[in-house]
Amino acid sequence: MGRPNYYTIFSFLLFSIALSGQIQDFDKNEPYKRVFVDTDNFGESYLELLKYAYLKVKDNDTLQFSMLNDLAYYWHTRNLTKALELTQEGLNLTALKEDELWYGRFQITQGAILLRMEKLDSAQIVLESAKKKVLTRDLAFLNTQLGYVYERRGQLDIAADYAMESLKLGNLSNDRKAIALAYSDLSNIFWKQSKYIKGLEYGLKSIEIFEERGINDLDYDFTLYVVGNNYMDLNKFDDALKYYDHAKSIGERYGFYNNLSDIYISLVELYCHQNNFEAAENAGNNAIKYAQLLENTFLLMRAYLSVGKSQNLQGKYSAAILSLQKSIEVATVNFGDDYYLSQAYETLGMAFAENHNYMEAYKAFSEYDKLKKKVFTAEADQRIALLQTEFDVAQKENTILLQQTKIKKQNTNQILTSVIMGLLIFLLILGFVAIRNNRKKNVLLQVQNEEKEFLIKEIHHRVKNNLEVVSSLLSLQTAQISDAKIKDTMCQIQNRIQSMSMIHQNLYHGKKLTSIGMRTYFKNLASYVLDSYGASNRIAMVYKMKDIELNVDIATPIGLIVNELITNSLKYAFPENAAGTITIELVENTFLLELKVTDNGVGYSVEDKKKGTGFGTQLVRLLTQQLDGKMVLKNSAGTSVAFEFQHHKAA
Repeated sequence: MGRPNYYTIFSFLLFSIALSGQIQDFDKNEPYKRVFVDTDNFGESYLELLKYAYLKVKDNDTLQFSMLNDLAYYWHTRNLTKALELTQEGLNLTALKEDELWYGRFQITQGAILLRMEKLDSAQIVLESAKKKVLTRDLAFLNTQLGYVYERRGQLDIAADYAMESLKLGNLSNDRKAIALAYSDLSNIFWKQSKYIKGLEYGLKSIEIFEERGINDLDYDFTLYVVGNNYMDLNKFDDALKYYDHAKSIGERYGFYNNLSDIYISLVELYCHQNNFEAAENAGNNAIKYAQLLENTFLLMRAYLSVGKSQNLQGKYSAAILSLQKSIEVATVNFGDDYYLSQAYETLGMAFAENHNYMEAYKAFSEYDKLKKKVFTAEADQRIALLQTEFDVAQKENTILLQQTKIKKQNTNQILTSVIMGLLIFLLILGFVAIRNNRKKNVLLQVQNEEKEFLIKEIHHRVKNNLEVVSSLLSLQTAQISDAKIKDTMCQIQNRIQSMSMIHQNLYHGKKLTSIGMRTYFKNLASYVLDSYGASNRIAMVYKMKDIELNVDIATPIGLIVNELITNSLKYAFPENAAGTITIELVENTFLLELKVTDNGVGYSVEDKKKGTGFGTQLVRLLTQQLDGKMVLKNSAGTSVAFEFQHHKAA
């Protein structure tokens, strides 16, 4: 994010009195930055600060209501009771002020909270009432919440109608957030209908729009989770895990307990597919933890259900029975979602059956069939009759087994010895075949890896060549231009293209295909820029860094930033071809990358800013924002520009 030139709400950390003045000062362009609308640059504790800050607002109802409504809505991601209390406070204030518009907006928030508290009828009544009070631009979000009500009831067709209405409203008003949210809802609905390819298509559309906004919010986080679900049911587990991990990191940063519980529920299933039951158990514990923190029975019921399914797959039927009984116990009479409840009874029936408790299994499957009739076409009669037959057969078999026990005891030792010998021979044969097959597979994999590595290097080589062709074309065009300013601009464009070309050149020549050594890259880049400005003989370059390797996605924007800063130093720091030194420092910490570019020139002045177009400065800020970083400019005894970037190392 770019650093604003006025106090934001974060100033409350140090200057609570000053903050109050800033919130009320409408001479400022942005007296309050709306959470997840204007900014996402804050931590989980920010909402706690906002609670005290909004109370300081005087004589500005709109600002106070906006802050309180944001506070209430985003508390519903971690504590539904507290969120409802804050919403009620907003309803009381707006009723006292006779502000019907903001009363309706608080009702939308109230509806969102009530439906997550399993009070679906109350949520629907409140949301329908709000329709008459709010503006047209509020209706897309209102319809989204109504869609959630019907989705929770299993009425997916009606839920889809509301999503399509939200999409229509978003397109009419060019509300990109509303469009992204509608696509997200459709993706989730198609996933529930087992139409995973269509669900993935809408989910990726939604993510593309969310990422255009550049705000990591609750709905973007949820969409990443939904896309992960579609990938998982398409058996693309690596892709699913990538989206789950991304969603999880956002949820943990902002405390989105509802999304975190959802994500961990899905991760239980994913890890079970991969036979990683230890990871599945940890994911199940986390799903339960976040559901309990939120006090959400819907999530808690599903969390216990996911744990029970995992335990069934591991053959831990007694433990599965306990988990599934907890799941059913959590689902009260007003639970409202027969789909998940039917799954709980079905899984419980399987656990009882595998545990040879056929009577309890029969009861569980009976409940499953009753619930399934409400949600899907019933298959009850045949299933129950089959289980009843299995129960009767099992009883008869037990009687026969008791009679045969004495006879079998006499032959046990002989049979056991024969079985062990046969098993040992079988294992030896199996081991030999497995070793031979693994050798063949390893040879094949090695060949395939070499082919892929060659293809990837060839791609980088061609990209580098294409970028150099573009640079050459620009050079030829520049030679035909007489205007000095345009020539300088064209030269800067060439340098930017060359900085990217060098990335692909290093990847092509290097041993690694996804990362490059930054020290060598900076040396080559600086040498090229100095040559292009004819400054190689008068400007010395100093590199204070270890041979740090960075992923190409991080190295490319950092290379562009350094290119801009070296160019600015050459243009403004050393007038009249003066000699000097430019120093580049790069330090890698656990979570941060620290970049610093310093020159010992004449320093930065307002006149320098007026000389240029400002595009280079704008580009540096955008690239800094892309890397989730911050920039500090110092101007004494030369110019120093320092950056801190979030550094998420690949696992």
